[in-house]
Amino acid sequence: MAGKAALGIDGSLLWIWNNKAIEKQVDRGRSAAPMPCAGTTAPCDTNVVFPAGLSEYNEFNTATENARPLAGRLHSAFIDPQQKYALLSFFAPSGGMIGVMDAENKEAIALFRATQTGTGRTNHMSFGRYDGLAILVCNLDGRIVERIDVTRDATGRIIALTYNMKAGLGVGKGQTVVEPPRVYLGSNAVGHPLIGSIEAGNSDFSDLTPNGFCKENGCTTGPNGSSGGRPNNAILCPIPANNNALVYVTLAGGGLLVVDSSTTPMAIVAEYGNEVINGAGCAGTQANGLIHLDGGVSAGAVGLTQSTYAVYVLSHAAFPFAPGHNSENQPLPVVVIKDPTNTLTNGNHDHSGVSSNDTGQIPGTTTRRDAHGVVATVDETYVHTGDRIQNKVEVVKTRGQSKPVAIYDLTSENGEGRGIGPCLAASVTDDPSMPLNDPAPDLISRSPNGDYLFVALRGPAPVTANHAAQGSCPGVGVIKLEKGGKSGRLYGVIRTTNTVDTAPSAPPGGYAYTGRERSDVHFVDIRIVGESTD
Repeated sequence: MAGKAALGIDGSLLWIWNNKAIEKQVDRGRSAAPMPCAGTTAPCDTNVVFPAGLSEYNEFNTATENARPLAGRLHSAFIDPQQKYALLSFFAPSGGMIGVMDAENKEAIALFRATQTGTGRTNHMSFGRYDGLAILVCNLDGRIVERIDVTRDATGRIIALTYNMKAGLGVGKGQTVVEPPRVYLGSNAVGHPLIGSIEAGNSDFSDLTPNGFCKENGCTTGPNGSSGGRPNNAILCPIPANNNALVYVTLAGGGLLVVDSSTTPMAIVAEYGNEVINGAGCAGTQANGLIHLDGGVSAGAVGLTQSTYAVYVLSHAAFPFAPGHNSENQPLPVVVIKDPTNTLTNGNHDHSGVSSNDTGQIPGTTTRRDAHGVVATVDETYVHTGDRIQNKVEVVKTRGQSKPVAIYDLTSENGEGRGIGPCLAASVTDDPSMPLNDPAPDLISRSPNGDYLFVALRGPAPVTANHAAQGSCPGVGVIKLEKGGKSGRLYGVIRTTNTVDTAPSAPPGGYAYTGRERSDVHFVDIRIVGESTD
């Protein structure tokens, strides 16, 4: 929004394309026009989709006198497994807003705000459970996994959404509620009423895991976990199972908690220390019965001198629905990739590494790495993990013994270093010294038929993780898979733009961009509509 002191504070743009428009651009060079949401023009202004005039209701479902908070930094827009709704996570500081949209009509149906604890409140990433009966809220600063219970009719249409305070699982230490969750009611952009309610109750804010260790190091009621324990339990990118209610909760300081989301309150069924699974992992996927998780650099300021690229594999079938059944750090993950140059941070104590890496993030100069974004091929034979700084993707084969089998880069035409990739032609042009052809790949999704991957490409003024995410061609990258999914190449870029936000930006370790472009895409997902997709 124009005139703000910082990026991503007030409002976001949601870009939606039909697959036919994307095909015409990538194959024939015609610019893909985005689709409007109900009551707004394209791209969709989320401040119109979720109007500022909505009324706030508390845990007793009575109106307060508070206005709807600013809902900036649209961080993700997951399509639910039933392909009917989009779940929007707004990551503005202290915001904690969770929006639900009808993906067919493209109109708002609900808006909530997460619980605030003594450590804060932000909604980093929310997603629908495999069965469509729950929305799981990743309250990063609040250090709570929260649940919105979903009621559907016989056709799968959502008819009720209840923020269930009794279901919450605190993963911090000494936690208290500063402000309970909120729901916002009133009319959406086309005059239809929003739905939603809150079920009052107490979340599980106990300090200890079922094995008797501190959920987060430093609690006063028990010992820290082994293998480094969990020093910073800001929740990053929980990975939902695609066939049951387990959620793999990744943590900023490292370690992992495996959570059963079907119980009330939700329950920890397995725990890991940060020396076993290093920190700052953001993304993972289930493929061939295996959970693949990455480890990257911290999104906070300390991440500027970190360099991390790691991929871990766990057997999904090894986790029972019984708290305390699994011993600490069991079963051990398979470390499929761990770059020997990783810095000694976030639980990594491999003595071959260095304490810090001060080479910044400018392409061709930096030696830093940042694993971010994981997706499986449609047959689940391969898993692709991006490197946000080095503009590369590493591929792991899942069948037989999991192992790395290929690396391709997103800056060359063929993915193997020959020719100039399409990011160059889509790069910003209003600052002649800006380093170009810098995709900065973020989170990744796949096409329904498995021929393509779609990757969010960051911009020259990154809103989050700005020490590791500066790029030159903001938008959606289309990766064409090759060799049966074993490799790929950047085939096209669907460009986005935002010159409304005028806040200054000076990415640490990057280039002090002086142009106007503020678009910064963090997430992309695919909705299947019959034989078409959005």
